[in-house]
Amino acid sequence: MKLTYRLLAGVLSGVLFLTTGGMTAFATDPAEVSSGETDAVDQNLSSMPTGAAATEEELEQQMEQQRQIVPESNAYESWPQGPLVTADSAIVMDINSGAVLYGKQIDKKQYPASITKVMTALLALENGDIHTDRVTFSEDSISFLEYGDAHIGMRPGEEISLEDAMYGMLLASANEVSYAISENIGNKMGIGYDGFIARMTERAKELGCENTNFVNANGLHDDQHYVSARDMALIGSEAFKHEEFRTVIGALEYRIPATNLVNEERVFQQNHKMIFEGNQYYYEYCVGGKTGYTDQARTTLITYAEKDGMQLVCVVLRTRGGVAYEDTKALFDYAFGNFQTVSLKAAETSEDFSEIPETASVVLPGGVSFADLKKTITQKEANSKEAAVEYTFNGTSVGTAEVVLSDQYLEAQKKEAEVKAGAEKAKAAGKSGIPMWLRVVLGVVLAAVLVCAIVLYLAVQNRKRRRRRRMQMRRQQARRRAELEAQRRDAQRREQRRGRYQYPAKRGGKNGPTRIS
Repeated sequence: MKLTYRLLAGVLSGVLFLTTGGMTAFATDPAEVSSGETDAVDQNLSSMPTGAAATEEELEQQMEQQRQIVPESNAYESWPQGPLVTADSAIVMDINSGAVLYGKQIDKKQYPASITKVMTALLALENGDIHTDRVTFSEDSISFLEYGDAHIGMRPGEEISLEDAMYGMLLASANEVSYAISENIGNKMGIGYDGFIARMTERAKELGCENTNFVNANGLHDDQHYVSARDMALIGSEAFKHEEFRTVIGALEYRIPATNLVNEERVFQQNHKMIFEGNQYYYEYCVGGKTGYTDQARTTLITYAEKDGMQLVCVVLRTRGGVAYEDTKALFDYAFGNFQTVSLKAAETSEDFSEIPETASVVLPGGVSFADLKKTITQKEANSKEAAVEYTFNGTSVGTAEVVLSDQYLEAQKKEAEVKAGAEKAKAAGKSGIPMWLRVVLGVVLAAVLVCAIVLYLAVQNRKRRRRRRMQMRRQQARRRAELEAQRRDAQRREQRRGRYQYPAKRGGKNGPTRIS
């Protein structure tokens, strides 16, 4: 049985090799590849007709419906208005800062097709050595291929360098090569092929991906194999940090030399059309990317571009043929025309940081200055100098960076924490140190004391008022007595004056007083 299996695998590999057209191997154009799988059942994934199940008219209607979806980023406050694109999901992300400049359904789960291979490449570069590692093709890496799957005709037992394999996977989109890379690097990691696939999802989560699950290394359709535009941009940004990755995706053509089983070289070209001068989709700032297609995913595309120090990654998912390039160009033109990159090290004037990476930056919309931004610092651990800082404009993130905090900042934070902890401790002690019944009793007692104090105060005030009235009456009576006494004395004096004079009888016809001495 085992021998029969090997014979069948050998025959299949021979047929695949012959169908490549001799020793010059070209992968099938992604826009023509069909996985032959069934449609999705996940409710968060597109369920419209695809592939052979969809008529040309239905596809046109579907694309037009998608085009009418307004990007969420157009609702950001004081944010440049982005274009409408046909892709069901689309994103433009600044690679250095992580800022999302344009977003349309960026967290919706979508089938990625062959742009999955960017994740495969990232994990291989992180765990292998592109200059020294070798890749050997097993029977499993060949036998899974079906008619129409992109390949370069590798044979079981054939061996090439990891560097050659990376070109075969990213330029020719060869599915057997991506399988072999995963299998060989997985074995080197001690986890095998299945462990490598599981690690792809784990690594994606480490990068911040929340809507991604990988079940293979090549992107051939599976209902449980999906990403989101945001997640794919995060993965693509991380891969772009590797110089070897940038070199591979920027190549126009590559030749794999003769191997241990094949005496002639294999030649293939880049599938991404925006990098070829003279092509109708050529874009002068494009530095590479990866194409993808299955009947279920439709056309998918991840593209990198650089201009004036700004490095961008654009992902469009579930679009159609050359429209993917048109969408991508429109999005790059929008981003380069409405945003500028500002070095964080040059713009940050506070004393919060002792070290800022040279490459750290933020992306500002036109007319916005660094002073308009709000920053939030998050320490990796308590009292740690290592931290992440995020800058926002009207609530929208425009960049994050890993920084080292200054001693002044840590000291200020320590004092603030101590004050806060003391206040919280006192508050907690006040709440938990006195039982509820005792607090009720104390409240009643305090209320009674307060009432008694008020009554006593009023009584004292009343007593004082009565005393003042009595004193006032006594003073009035004394004044009255004094007045009466004065009147009495005045009367006595008048009487006394009268008693000193007498009026004798008339003499000689004249009357007049006579003083008696």
